[in-house]
Amino acid sequence: MAGGNERSMKALKEVWKRAENSLCADCGKPDPDWASSTLGVFICLSCSGIHRNIPSISKVKSLKMDYWDDAQVQFLAKHGNAVTKAIYEAHIPIYYYQPTYNDCQVLREQWIQAKYERKEFTEPGKQLPYSDGVKEGILWKRGRDNGQFLPRKFFLSEREGCLKYFTKQDAKEPKISVKIDVINATFQPEKIGNPNGLQITYLKDNKTRNIFVYHESGKEIVDWFNAIRSVQFHYLKVAFPIASDNEIKNRLTRNFLKEGYMEKTGPKQREAFKKRWFTLDHRRLMYFKDPLDAFAKGEVFVGSGENGYSVQKGLPSGTQGNFSWHYGITIVTPDREYLFTCETETDQLDWIRAFTSVINQAMTPQEYASKCLDVVSF
Repeated sequence: MAGGNERSMKALKEVWKRAENSLCADCGKPDPDWASSTLGVFICLSCSGIHRNIPSISKVKSLKMDYWDDAQVQFLAKHGNAVTKAIYEAHIPIYYYQPTYNDCQVLREQWIQAKYERKEFTEPGKQLPYSDGVKEGILWKRGRDNGQFLPRKFFLSEREGCLKYFTKQDAKEPKISVKIDVINATFQPEKIGNPNGLQITYLKDNKTRNIFVYHESGKEIVDWFNAIRSVQFHYLKVAFPIASDNEIKNRLTRNFLKEGYMEKTGPKQREAFKKRWFTLDHRRLMYFKDPLDAFAKGEVFVGSGENGYSVQKGLPSGTQGNFSWHYGITIVTPDREYLFTCETETDQLDWIRAFTSVINQAMTPQEYASKCLDVVSF
């Protein structure tokens, strides 16, 4: 910390050391070393960059490198993360997705702007753009066959319990109408190649269908995301009246546990290994020829350890298929073994950790029901 008298520096360190200020106020990252002198929150370097984009509301300074005068230190001491959160996060809808430091930029930007700039959560019962139970608008959707992004009209309805999209704005019949309880949505900026890219997935005939969309406005795409969560929440409240709000919240949209390339071989385990894009969505392991394919070429159900599922490092001795990657993984199921290879040991260990986290969880009755999904082309 450059400059400042000893008393001011000591006071700043004391406030900084409070337990409430040990995590970034916006994304939860440990050991934040920046703060807003106008809001009184302790934040990480990444979130401080977002705060700089709202200079009329937040002035950020480094806790290590910048000078803090007595008045600014006193302001921090009087506020801090707990007091400020109590003001700006007082009435967050339970379905609203609160991003962490692992989430993409657009989610964190809109979360910070919603809190401090738009003050969406300071008053009870405030009308929010994602809380009406209905949303309609244009999203750019990737064509299933030609790969081009074209504007399409989307319509979300809590009353109808579905999400629809239309190929033309004046079309009376939707191209697709999907029940809200089988939808998932997760941000995929890198995969889609747009900072506001959203992947919407749903089950069709017990197989996963992907839709890739984006909007030029970060606010609009995040509003769509939270509108989907809002409609899902209210739909599930009716479907499961005795479930707690937190139980229902845990059944809303989810991020994939792991994605990336692996090589795979066929059921005879003598075929050449082929490079494919894999997605682990809780107990569904899907593989695609291309990350932006609309449909998976195959899916494997990953059950629990108590039901005979396990993951092993390496391949069975005597594996005959030709493979160019040498870090093997074997998934053991009650019916057969599935063999994969990874390019690096880091990838191998990451995948094993992801599989293990799923296998260690007990299966729910709904997961027992979904166990009968078809495995195609594996």
